[in-house]
Amino acid sequence: MKYLVYILMPLAVLLAAASLGCVVGYLIWLGVGDQLPLHKIISKVSKLFLVLSIFPVMAVLHLKGRDLGFADKATMLRQFGNGLGLGVLTLLPVFIVLYLAGVHVIDETRSWSFAWVLQKFVTGFLLALLISLAEEPIFRGILFAGLKQRMPVIGVVLISSFYYGILHFLDSHSRFANEEVTFFSGFILLKEALLNVLNPDILPAFLALLMVGVFLGVVRSRVPNSLALCIGCHTAWVWQIKFNKSLFNVDAQSPNLYLVSSYDGVVGPLVTVWMFLVLFCYIGYRYLKLR
Repeated sequence: MKYLVYILMPLAVLLAAASLGCVVGYLIWLGVGDQLPLHKIISKVSKLFLVLSIFPVMAVLHLKGRDLGFADKATMLRQFGNGLGLGVLTLLPVFIVLYLAGVHVIDETRSWSFAWVLQKFVTGFLLALLISLAEEPIFRGILFAGLKQRMPVIGVVLISSFYYGILHFLDSHSRFANEEVTFFSGFILLKEALLNVLNPDILPAFLALLMVGVFLGVVRSRVPNSLALCIGCHTAWVWQIKFNKSLFNVDAQSPNLYLVSSYDGVVGPLVTVWMFLVLFCYIGYRYLKLR
């Protein structure tokens, strides 16, 4: 019973951040004079509150920076670089297989130039870094550290990975015309986003993201103060996905389309199986090394 409380606590924090985002997002929407759609404002504000929730949760749980996985600056820079390399090594084979299988095909409609490729390369990295800096302190930082105080590490890895995967599918599809927006419109979007996680169509992508989260959780649990390592690995993965999408298209007629999901044309059954194999090899290596 006590574990159930710990499992549901992250959900309570998520709902609190999202609900606050609905209220503040609506007020911002009123202030900007209908210049931005309500759903985008609420989404960004809710994510900001979720990130900011790290600080009050740290205070309540009496956690310090090192508890979240932070280390000294030199160590974190070294870990971040190692994480980038690990991310490339663990995901690049997936892109190679998808290209050879005819799932990803070169986008010949692009006006290729060195400047254009470099711009996509750099902006993709910066966006990936921003995403990782927001997500990793939440899932492999505060959530991991908070749960670790109260349950075995295998439960910590699985629960943090579950929430990491689910968060990617909290999405709504309803759109309100300006004259239709009310104070409660954000809560209607929130309800739709929560129900979307029950959509069976998300299962292939969710399982892939779950395995990604498990891999990062295992790394976080095995390497002391390794949050920067997870950030680097996460950055490399997102970076490759964004850069790949700039260069390639998904062939909807490919007989091997089942290897990916509709989520982003990359994560899917192939990533699930591949990350399981990578994790299996890593655990086997650690076991043999300790014998």
